[in-house]
Amino acid sequence: MQTLRNGFTAGLKTTWTLGKIIFPITVLVVILQHTPVLPWIVKLISPFMGLFGLSGEAAIPLVLGNALNLYAGIAGILSLDLTVKEVFILAVMLSFAHNMFIETGVALKVGVKLWIVLVVRFGLAAFSGIIINLFWKGGGEMAKYGMAPDVAAVPDGWLEIGLLGLQKASFGVLQLALIVIPLMIIVQFLKDRNYLQKFSEKLAPFTKVIGVQPNASMTLVAGLVIGLAYGAGVMIQAVQEDGVSKKDATLAFIFLVACHAVVEDTLIFVPLGIPVLPLLIIRLVTAFVLTIVVAYMWNQAERKREKEVTVLDG
Repeated sequence: MQTLRNGFTAGLKTTWTLGKIIFPITVLVVILQHTPVLPWIVKLISPFMGLFGLSGEAAIPLVLGNALNLYAGIAGILSLDLTVKEVFILAVMLSFAHNMFIETGVALKVGVKLWIVLVVRFGLAAFSGIIINLFWKGGGEMAKYGMAPDVAAVPDGWLEIGLLGLQKASFGVLQLALIVIPLMIIVQFLKDRNYLQKFSEKLAPFTKVIGVQPNASMTLVAGLVIGLAYGAGVMIQAVQEDGVSKKDATLAFIFLVACHAVVEDTLIFVPLGIPVLPLLIIRLVTAFVLTIVVAYMWNQAERKREKEVTVLDG
């Protein structure tokens, strides 16, 4: 009973913490969606689409996906006539960078620096788009989509736009609570029964490879399975209670930026008619390589600082 109470309390606290980020940002983005702001951003970045082998109009799904979420980005793709190669490039770019406002807010709450979030996410998206465009010569046929998105009624007037924003924000927080509270109860149960410790020990070789301490293993698993925004509940608790350092939290976040919600974020691209296995492999390989490189450079910098301190003390 105490486990249930503690887990429920932790879930409520996490929902409140994340809800304060998700609610206002969702309302703001919905309002922006019905103003000239998003079309202006699309117009601004359209000339750069050629770098990724994309047409100017491909800026639409990129902006929608980053401002809102993957589903909005996919809806944008489905509204355009694109080749398989263009759709694949957009899918890879969006898998690295999407839902930027909310997921960046969550990252800041965990303690990850803003510049790291932006550089890693936008950097991976841009780099992957350029590399795929340069090296993949196929995919020139037109993409055949498996389904069309639901066409939502356009709100009429500021009152309807505001109400739509409040509705979406409320639903977002409710959805968050329905996922986070049971998750935190499960985590509390695993902690109280020492299963979490055993689980961390099993994952130790995996976490060691990417330069992260074993006590960050639950953070990695939560992010891999349910994503950054929802997995943040476990991340925040891990930083506060499990002694996960800012360094490990940052490395775990870098890994999860490249590869999170691997089941859902891979399967939702199936209707686009693109090969999803290469998409998953690209995300996994990128996550491992990037995190290992960053961890190595970080450790080298720490050793250098320690030597300098030793020399000064001597």
